[in-house]
Amino acid sequence: MATRRVVLKGAIDAALLVSTSVLGQTLDFGQISGKPLPRDWSGTSPLSYPDPDVIALDPRFNQYILFNTPLQRLYTGSLWAEGPAWNGVGKYLVWSDIPNNTQLRWLDENNHVSVFRQPSHNSNGNTFDFQGRQLSAEHAGRRIVRYEHSGNYSVIADSFEGKKLNSPNDIVVHPDGSIWFTDPIYGLRGDYEGEKAESELPGSVYRVDPHNGEISRVTEDVVMPNGLCFSPDYKTLYIADTGADEIRGFALRANGIANRVKTISLQAPGGVRCAADGVRCDTDGNLWCGAYPGVQVVSSTGAQLGLIRLPEICSNVCFGGEKRNRLFMTASQSLYALYVGTRGAHIC
Repeated sequence: MATRRVVLKGAIDAALLVSTSVLGQTLDFGQISGKPLPRDWSGTSPLSYPDPDVIALDPRFNQYILFNTPLQRLYTGSLWAEGPAWNGVGKYLVWSDIPNNTQLRWLDENNHVSVFRQPSHNSNGNTFDFQGRQLSAEHAGRRIVRYEHSGNYSVIADSFEGKKLNSPNDIVVHPDGSIWFTDPIYGLRGDYEGEKAESELPGSVYRVDPHNGEISRVTEDVVMPNGLCFSPDYKTLYIADTGADEIRGFALRANGIANRVKTISLQAPGGVRCAADGVRCDTDGNLWCGAYPGVQVVSSTGAQLGLIRLPEICSNVCFGGEKRNRLFMTASQSLYALYVGTRGAHIC
């Protein structure tokens, strides 16, 4: 008689084999629908394992798929959810609801969601520095702010060469203490996600020096810079350029970035080119990208590895949880989560 362990292993192996053999090892999306399977997000009527909306496009992605874990919707009710950031000390996730001028917080201990900060000045991207202080990119404030342990905040950047920033979008920190952020014009286009105004600067990426607070423009080789992240070794900065529908990788030097060394393009089901919004690296250097129709995962060389289909367009992602092996996804009106077989490369 077959033991439970043998039966379960056979089911897992068969599921992974089907995932690989059906989808193949190429970038051909012809057999893939962009629509996720209908499901009851309350968990009352769950789908069977493995989750059918976690799809391997390349056999290498199978190592990141956990057979016995589901996609979960943790919250819905935002207008445009963005900027997820994990606080390891408090064991909570904070994210922005840009149009509602609010930051929300999800507690790991009991799944409770509450208003974390209001007004948020239409904050977009969030992160935590190596001292545990929250940093936020504000559309309405046209600035980067840091919330101190005292509860007060400090303005880190609000202008460059005497001109106002546009609408800072996303933000990351480097172990040397520097702060890096993107500054497109999205928050200036109307009053829904910020305050309508004229742009004074081209869309750019900036670095704030940790010693003197000096702000430097690190590249002009972007059209509309959006999400950004570092490679695991901090030698490459990836910038999601939604103006060019590309992810551009730049080699890092001591106080800025050098030339572009990588250009990565995403494809949606059907082979249509699409843009990445927010991006994060795992410890293997793969990029997990908020895009259509959910999260697209590509290798550091641009090979399309996997797809997580969501019922809403994914704006941004971050790794969190005690082991940083839980992928949190802000998608239109909701917050989703999925345990994965890898870890986030950095603190947020």
